[in-house]
Amino acid sequence: MCTVGVVLGGVAPEHEVSIISALQAAAALDRERYTPVPLYIAKDGTWYTGDALLEVDTYRDLDALRDAATPVALHPGGYGTLRVVEVPPESRWERLRRPPLRRDIDVMLLGLHGGPGEDGSVQGLCEAMGVPYTGSGVLGSAVGMDKGLSKQLCQQAGIPVVDFVTLRDNDWAGREDEQLTRCLDTLGLPLIVKPARLGSSIGIARADTRAALDAAIEDALRYDDKVIVEKAVSDLREINCSVLGTPTESTASVLEEPVPSAEEDVLSFQDKYMRESDNNAGGTKTGGPEGMASLDRIIPAELDDATTASIQEMAVQIFQLFECAGVARIDFMIDRATGTVYFNEINTIPGSFSFYLWEPSGIPFDELMHRTIQAAQQRFTEARGRIRTYDVNLLSERSLSGLKGSKG
Repeated sequence: MCTVGVVLGGVAPEHEVSIISALQAAAALDRERYTPVPLYIAKDGTWYTGDALLEVDTYRDLDALRDAATPVALHPGGYGTLRVVEVPPESRWERLRRPPLRRDIDVMLLGLHGGPGEDGSVQGLCEAMGVPYTGSGVLGSAVGMDKGLSKQLCQQAGIPVVDFVTLRDNDWAGREDEQLTRCLDTLGLPLIVKPARLGSSIGIARADTRAALDAAIEDALRYDDKVIVEKAVSDLREINCSVLGTPTESTASVLEEPVPSAEEDVLSFQDKYMRESDNNAGGTKTGGPEGMASLDRIIPAELDDATTASIQEMAVQIFQLFECAGVARIDFMIDRATGTVYFNEINTIPGSFSFYLWEPSGIPFDELMHRTIQAAQQRFTEARGRIRTYDVNLLSERSLSGLKGSKG
């Protein structure tokens, strides 16, 4: 039996979205293969565990949750494991009354969205601790999280992206008029403004005037010190594709077309997570926490076979270009006026793990998570098969004398 540490929460604006996605994944795990152990990261960065953390109702009162859950620290375990150890209570009596909780984790199932967790930070922690983890590695996670860098990388690979500029906080402060003029002269109107390293449509806005652009940039800079300003596609279709596999062997899902609400030109946080759903993936409306599965969408997207195949091929190309692994979702835009397909962004830990795209592709949620965990273990085994240390002690007396001699 494989013990899976289900990591959720996190210090990011998408904290609650992460909880929904990770609990969906935990519920989908085949209990004959996997034992889930919740590892909740509170908004202050403290890690907790406890069986109740696998129930969504537990998260309705976060203060009560922290009082009832067990705070833990992480320690390297044996080969390929991570040890989760209870933080000793302050009371000496409590420390003497029972031994601290200890659990060995065989693989980390990362269900974090945005910020530390999807940007390579927690992936780097797993690398340092020597434990397999799901999803993309440090490189793919970091590049995929930065919309500016990911667009530049796609440009260099010949993948179309809409015209854009990037702004940093120190470029903006005190030079607002200059930067507004630069954006307008370079791109014109209308424009889309978004934080460079955030997801779930938080902080995104459309600007049709100079004043609206000013307000949108100010709002986006509340979430990130780097902002993307890009030319809006006026007659837009959004098309998403999920990819599953490794940097060398991967496959694309069916395509979806998300449906924004009538009041919105672009998909908002409310569209994605707070609307009742009557979609092709779910079938019935529900007010419960469904994550990305609650979004109204058309599956499969109504496109001709050639366009569908082209987008799927481009999605796999991007997945492999970023050296991604596990399951990711790549979002595209189609300009109805020209038929041009543009890369928009990649989600290396997609909402709800894009299970709603894989079930119509013939892979149920439990099998999707099994393949994702298998990919994590395969990548770990392959990495550990390489030489990781060099059997020379440069601090030995002989080596030190040699180093001194070379300096002389």
